[in-house]
Amino acid sequence: MFESAEIGHRTDKKTYAKEVPILRAALLEAQMDMAKLAQFPVIIVMGGMDGAGRGETVNLLNEWMDPRFLQTHGMGDPSDEELDRPEMWRYWRELPPKGRIGIFLGSWYTDIIRRVQNKIKTANLDQSLERARRFETMLADEGALILKFWMHLSRDKQKTRLEILEKDPKTRWRVTERDWAHYKQYEKILTVAESVIRHTSTAEAPWTIVEGFDPHYRSLTVGKTILDAIRKRLDEAGSAKNEISAPPPLPSIDNLDILKTLDLSQSIGKKAYVSELEKYQGRLALLTRSPKFKKLTVIAMFEGNDAAGKGGAIRRITGALDARYYTVVPIAAPTEEERAQPYLWRFWRHIPRRGRMTIFDRSWYGRVLVERVEKFCSEADWMRAYSEINDFEAQLVRHNIIVVKFWLSISKNEQLKRFKEREAVAFKHFKITPEDWRNREKWDEYEQAVCDMVDRTSTEIAPWTLVEANDKNFSRIKILKTLCRRIEEAMKNGRKT
Repeated sequence: MFESAEIGHRTDKKTYAKEVPILRAALLEAQMDMAKLAQFPVIIVMGGMDGAGRGETVNLLNEWMDPRFLQTHGMGDPSDEELDRPEMWRYWRELPPKGRIGIFLGSWYTDIIRRVQNKIKTANLDQSLERARRFETMLADEGALILKFWMHLSRDKQKTRLEILEKDPKTRWRVTERDWAHYKQYEKILTVAESVIRHTSTAEAPWTIVEGFDPHYRSLTVGKTILDAIRKRLDEAGSAKNEISAPPPLPSIDNLDILKTLDLSQSIGKKAYVSELEKYQGRLALLTRSPKFKKLTVIAMFEGNDAAGKGGAIRRITGALDARYYTVVPIAAPTEEERAQPYLWRFWRHIPRRGRMTIFDRSWYGRVLVERVEKFCSEADWMRAYSEINDFEAQLVRHNIIVVKFWLSISKNEQLKRFKEREAVAFKHFKITPEDWRNREKWDEYEQAVCDMVDRTSTEIAPWTLVEANDKNFSRIKILKTLCRRIEEAMKNGRKT
């Protein structure tokens, strides 16, 4: 795999001095065209052996290109804030928006290689690589151009390179004890790197192996590769061959309209409601104040028919919580900033720290609900969203986050009654909009979308709780009971549920 990088490629100074100005001008022009079009981001991953010139190459790219449209992320050891969240969180939040370039000096692959080096069970390597592939596939499907470079050195050249840097007082600081420790582990690191590259070099996110010993050759190779890839994508933008054809229809799983199986007549008397509300709010308050809760994180997510009572249910939860340790995130139409990022980005950035709860009023399921029904995205986009959402929730649960998903269901007649009440009561006017009435006209389409959503995303680790919500008091108690039970199970088992 690395044979071509062992040949000893070199570029003489004269050729380098002649080609660099031309390359720099072309890169700047490509950046301007990319920023003006604003249709795709470029994600550049820099990996490689110690001493192979990763940092020097990144510095040179920053010198050659316009810093307004480029940002470099030096991903060292994770901070306490980052350790409090899923391992991919610190990369999710640094992704470049459309029209911009993001360079990752250190990446999700660095973490994978480090874990293997530290003798963590290599049986998990394939799973980690599969998650990396799926993450990159999702980014590519969202339109990202992904370029991955591995700067390679043979063992002898790595030693020579480290010695040269160490002898020069101006570059001595670049060589650390860790670099020499890695040199001693060269064969082990090489074996892991070969496995990583072999399993994750895909059509949508290929690895480019670059010999790192000669800085002139290395710099020109990386620069030209980036330029060619951006230019090719710009040429393809808007062309018919860049269009994504819709995949075939998803097979039905059980052919059942699961919402029609709910008994919406269930209710609870006022006296019993007051008693149960006090009981379960008190239980929730004690659970979230327990020392055990500090090791957990809760994401409670609410979806449901318009006027199903999501807001009221959320208020009954927050009434039991310490305001310092929860956040309610209302989800509306995406902003311009959010539209410039992958679909899940605006949810990624709201993932809470340990010992905290985040409540989503509407959620990432909008893609397979309102965006599907209203045709705000392509069929290909919402059909692939099922697996992307399942991957996302699996990452949350792996990090000991309890994911509790509620669908609040009401009948069509009950919705009409509530709509009319909102129109009639002055202080409820803000709750009813023309959009609510338009959505009601597509009741059957939304119902089918909900059934598909539950079929395909109610998993063992992140199941849906369907809430019969014709009676608001009944639905509120069921939600509080479910939330308490999920937290209690996690505390009892000492793991995610």
